[in-house]
Amino acid sequence: MLEVEVISSFYGPIQALRDVSVAVGQGEAVAVLGPNGAGKSTLLRTISGLIKPRYGRISYQHAQISGLSPHAIVRMGVVHVPEGRRVFTQLTVLENLMMGAFSRHDADGIRGDLQFVFTLFPDLKEKASQLGGELSGGQQQMLAVGRGLMSRPTLLLLDEPSLGLSPLLVEQLGQAIADIRERSGLSILLVEQNAALALEMTSRFYVMQAGQVAISGSSQDVSLEDIRHAYLGGGPAGVALV
Repeated sequence: MLEVEVISSFYGPIQALRDVSVAVGQGEAVAVLGPNGAGKSTLLRTISGLIKPRYGRISYQHAQISGLSPHAIVRMGVVHVPEGRRVFTQLTVLENLMMGAFSRHDADGIRGDLQFVFTLFPDLKEKASQLGGELSGGQQQMLAVGRGLMSRPTLLLLDEPSLGLSPLLVEQLGQAIADIRERSGLSILLVEQNAALALEMTSRFYVMQAGQVAISGSSQDVSLEDIRHAYLGGGPAGVALV
């Protein structure tokens, strides 16, 4: 589905990613873990076209997408739900959701997906006419995910979806993401600092440090203690050093 091959990305003269390679299979959910500043968000921004990699190659369904514009990548089925929600505060909930469908022309499909989003997140249906800026933080996160789903992605890039949410909302969001995968079979690349949540939701993981992939492995075969050790720069037993 997705192949990121030895990419390097920069912010001006500052190198943010160094020879990073990750892959996501068809219908697979993969986590990217690591401390603040490790390059996790930069990786998603590079995949979605917001940052152009200086070196390396990104392929999606065997077609090269590195160098394409963000809207062209969205039309190919790769949708990025960024960190910080980024809802349109002066648009209603419904208008925010419809913005996610900007590249679509299938009216019946859009209506069906809208009802699916409202089923996943009943709060959004109740507040459909309310401004996005008037929602709580948790509701804005639901809206950001719902807006992404309205593009009908085949690969969803989720950046810190649980950030700032209460434990109850984190559980609700995790269940919603599981329902999304069960219904549509879409692939997910999840950036998350909540390692326990990320490992529960995914089959494989990568841990990043200082712009590089430090370790990778199976989510089912690693402990949280191994992950904590990896954050600090070690290479835990049972996890592949990259």
